Amino acid sequence: MTKNQENDRGADDKQETAPSLNFIQEIIEEHNTTGSFNGRVHTRFPPEPNGYLHIGHAKAICLNYGLAKQYGGQFNLRFDDTNPTKEEQEYVDSIREDVRWLGADWEGREFYASDYFDQLYDWAEKLIKDGKAYVCDLTPEETARHRGDLKGGKESPDRNRSVEENLDLFRRMKAGEFPNGSRTLKAKIDMNSPNFNLRDPVMYRILHAPHQHTGDKWCIYPMYDWAHGQSDSIEGVTHSICTLEFENHRPLYDWYVQALGIYAPQQIEFARLNISYTVLSKRRLIQLVQEKHVNGWDDPRMPTLCGLRRRGYTPEALRKFCERIGVSKFNGLIDVSWLEDALREDLNKRAARVMAVLQPLRVVIENFPEDQTDELEAINNPENPAAGTRKVPFSRVLYVEQDDFREDAPKDFFRLAPGREVRLRYAYFIKCVSVIKDPQTGQPIEVRCTYDPTTRGGNAPDGRKVKGTIHWVSAPHAVEAEVRLFSPLFTKPDPDDAPEGSDYRVNLNPESLVVLKGCRLEPSLATAAPGTTYQFERLGYFSADPVDSKPGALVFNRAVTLRDTWAKIEKAQQKKK
Repeated sequence: MTKNQENDRGADDKQETAPSLNFIQEIIEEHNTTGSFNGRVHTRFPPEPNGYLHIGHAKAICLNYGLAKQYGGQFNLRFDDTNPTKEEQEYVDSIREDVRWLGADWEGREFYASDYFDQLYDWAEKLIKDGKAYVCDLTPEETARHRGDLKGGKESPDRNRSVEENLDLFRRMKAGEFPNGSRTLKAKIDMNSPNFNLRDPVMYRILHAPHQHTGDKWCIYPMYDWAHGQSDSIEGVTHSICTLEFENHRPLYDWYVQALGIYAPQQIEFARLNISYTVLSKRRLIQLVQEKHVNGWDDPRMPTLCGLRRRGYTPEALRKFCERIGVSKFNGLIDVSWLEDALREDLNKRAARVMAVLQPLRVVIENFPEDQTDELEAINNPENPAAGTRKVPFSRVLYVEQDDFREDAPKDFFRLAPGREVRLRYAYFIKCVSVIKDPQTGQPIEVRCTYDPTTRGGNAPDGRKVKGTIHWVSAPHAVEAEVRLFSPLFTKPDPDDAPEGSDYRVNLNPESLVVLKGCRLEPSLATAAPGTTYQFERLGYFSADPVDSKPGALVFNRAVTLRDTWAKIEKAQQKKK
């Protein structure tokens, strides 16, 4: 798939055959044919424990774990914990939970880059002894200037220190004799290389800070590029699969391995995930949390795995989404509707159907006895006959949606209106005979109707038809709930599409969260377990909030609407322009 084709994906082409993993599989198959890695396939997912995982990480997890499983290989979970000032045990715990929830099983193969700090240090001394590394006294700002421009860089005045002096200084760095930032260890490669990553990259920096895994043992810490490839080598990883931003780092990855003369994995790059109306930069996600644009990492508007899980996403839906979008060598933008459709498809099969009224309007059935309750049979899931049926109570006083009634209804409005008849789902035909209004606002507050008792179950024995079917709940039996409606966090497909002088935050959607209180739900939901997802008929899929919802104080999150509305919204916006 070309870059343009990937960018053009939208709501109307979801039946398109998703791209396969062919280009990665071809590399693996070639290795198997040539005997490289002795036919082994060993992958890893190497997160830095400095934040919560997001859906972009889900793509990497599914890819790496999927390839290992497909080829009967091994899969590691490794924490690349090389920066103690940004890493916390909280993130380690959340990453474990998210990877396990997504369905990837690392089978006890959990590792840390910090487990290899002793080996990495010994290898660094080897490079010093081989004349391939040196201690440098330049400040970070001076180092940046010495890297130069496209014409070339400038060598550090410390580049030709003797092996003995470099070893002495490096060991004293390890012993804690020098302050933060005063010295670094650099690889001696080529200050005129067209690849800036090879212009004497920093291997170690001084950082007097405790580490969440190693405690106070170290005051020098390896840079990511120095630790990453060597960690892959130690673990016997065959295919080190990274996103495209690491493509320019691959020559350095290979240089370190070759300079040490150790086992060499193969780095392969693929395009990272980009989704419309979404940001997936960890820095930006941290900013959204810290500036309180969202209510924490697990806010259901966040693209974090814990946020998606809280919203009502299933691991099956995320795996299906990752399978459909495949992998590519070109950066592109995936329409958010692809993600939503994967969830709809999954929940359509598993979610029980229930009735809920989010914006209640009182309906009184004038010819239904006041002291009577009917028990009507409702289908739990038409996609799954084994789910059976349930009983829903019907009484004289009901609630329907405010949007399902209009006093001055046009001809193409097929719901409730004065003099018009509609079908109540699973119940009876009713006809509006009068309306009671608020004397101050003039808005309807009660609709008076009659019902036809011969239409029980929703069909008329005389064969007459009605065009509209609406949902409802019995007022005396309804349970009250708060319902949270979520929309994308940004108003534009590309949040970076901002006026000059502004950044992505100018496109934050002020209506990304709408809280509805006083919603009325059918009584079967009174004991809804936190995290359980239902289809509210005609409204969408809703999940009982795993944090806030409890018996007597129910809270539901809308996971996804029943239909993709974003394409229609975008077309309407274009017409306005």
